[in-house]
Amino acid sequence: MYNGRGGVSTSGDVYYNASMDYFLHHVAKVWYRLYYGWMLGFSLAITAVFIYGQLVPSWNQYINQFGLTTTTMVLVAIHIAYSLTVYWIVQRRSGPLAVFTGAMLFSLVLLSGMSQTDLGSYGAVYLAAWLAMAAFGGIFGLPIVLGSVFLTSVYTLFQSDFQFDWLRDVGWLLIAAEAAFALGCYLFWRRQYVETQTQQLTQLSGQLQSRQQQSEILIQSIADGVIVINTEGRISLINPAAAAMTNWPANEATGVDAQLVVKLTKENGEPLPKEQDPFALALTQRQHMSLPLQLTGRNGKKMIISLVVSPIILPANQALAGAVAVMRDISEQHAVEKQRADFISTAAHEMRTPVAAIEGYLALALNEKVSTIDGRARGFLEKAHTSTQHLGKLFQDLLTSSKAEDGRLSNHPALVEMGTFMQQLTDDLKIAAQKKGLFAEFLVGSSGETIDATSKDVGSAHMIKPLYYVYVDPDRIREVITNLFDNAVKYTDQGKISIGLTGNTEVVQMYVRDTGPGIPPDDIPHLFQKFYRVDNSATRTIGGTGLGLFICRKIVELYQGRIWVESELNKGSTFFINLPRLSTARATELQAAQQAATTVPMPTGSTRTA
Repeated sequence: MYNGRGGVSTSGDVYYNASMDYFLHHVAKVWYRLYYGWMLGFSLAITAVFIYGQLVPSWNQYINQFGLTTTTMVLVAIHIAYSLTVYWIVQRRSGPLAVFTGAMLFSLVLLSGMSQTDLGSYGAVYLAAWLAMAAFGGIFGLPIVLGSVFLTSVYTLFQSDFQFDWLRDVGWLLIAAEAAFALGCYLFWRRQYVETQTQQLTQLSGQLQSRQQQSEILIQSIADGVIVINTEGRISLINPAAAAMTNWPANEATGVDAQLVVKLTKENGEPLPKEQDPFALALTQRQHMSLPLQLTGRNGKKMIISLVVSPIILPANQALAGAVAVMRDISEQHAVEKQRADFISTAAHEMRTPVAAIEGYLALALNEKVSTIDGRARGFLEKAHTSTQHLGKLFQDLLTSSKAEDGRLSNHPALVEMGTFMQQLTDDLKIAAQKKGLFAEFLVGSSGETIDATSKDVGSAHMIKPLYYVYVDPDRIREVITNLFDNAVKYTDQGKISIGLTGNTEVVQMYVRDTGPGIPPDDIPHLFQKFYRVDNSATRTIGGTGLGLFICRKIVELYQGRIWVESELNKGSTFFINLPRLSTARATELQAAQQAATTVPMPTGSTRTA
């Protein structure tokens, strides 16, 4: 088999060397091995006869009769030495060339032996070997066959001392026989020749088919549903698991638009907006999507699946070749999680009332106008009051996270101009930072213009702020920013807390940056998971529920946004929030609609603001 370097692969069936293509044909390598073994065996047999004749005097006559002269034995030794050493070096580059060179050396041995013997007696052995050699010569192609006939003719002339009378009787007969025999052998071997390029293409095609079959077997054996789509969004491959989940037979689904076969909605059954379609995002924006969704099969059966969609990028030119989707049925897992969420929600809701009552009674007990207690008792009550507040916050977080998971989180979106909103929010939050000796600032725009959070007059910054409009529930966004700001204050001992706002034509970006200890890289991927907390001495001392960032992520995703963190140990952390930005025209439309909704027409035609 051709190994790509013009050499020989020991695992293949055909020898090949580009330099030999012009005058050597090729057959299966077993014939070259057989030819090599036969020539080496003949030379070793002659050597054995010669050595035995030297050791046993009675065999000296056979040495002379076989024509084993010094010249012949030197040629035999050269042939054996080549076959055992140099042959293997040449064979690595080209099997035919190695055997061909050995055959040329072996022909000298036979010619020397025939020249020293009588062809009617022991010389017939050399003649038979010569004919066998001629028979094998056909494996190298017609030029080598003709060369063998030429050498036979030259040998015949030398044997007759160029006496042409002898040629008319025996010589011509020998030459004709040799030519006929060589031609017959050539015609026989001609059927065994292998065309190198065809052989290479056949082997390469076989390898590709074998690998393709292996890939198909693996895909068909995967328990998860696998769907491959082309750049047009049509299904090119669907495995049995995906066919069973969608209730589409593979032969019917192939070539059909993926959105028709894989009908997706949100977990709660709400329609999935076109701009959130994972297949479209993978093909148009080359995004890697991983999210739980509801799948409706062809028979109407619904199930909750974990869907992962990834674009297929060709490594050679980074061109898009399609996308692959992996689906896993998580209906049972989702049902268990829903039961657990319902239990947590019910328990949190029921326990929040008595906890609120305990907190109220403790507040009354600490009120000097209501009750009189000594200093020691007051200390105990203050600790109890703090713990009760923490417990109430835990129940509230549990309730909020449960609602966020099943889509029951209250949401009243409205048009919000984030510049004014963030400025006012920073003014409210700065007090918590000042109590700890931290500086708070508000940054606007991509250039990082700073507005001091302590300043009440925004206009004193002498700058024109861009208008960043979004459509969100201001109470929910306030909850997110407040949570991030409170965390920054908790974990920052000195320095400052920066709240920033910037964006482009499509995205409004907010961030909260601190100068705290930072977050270990291993913890960052899990930071927004439920109940996950960074395990170090600081977090154990400060405490927390591990639900705040999870709730933040759910709220941001409610508005098709994204939240993430960038952090470096001992250099602080920055939490980013991206929200879709509304154009000025769209913001004007929403503003007009909101104003119309808040006016009530009067019978006289005038209006009164509700």
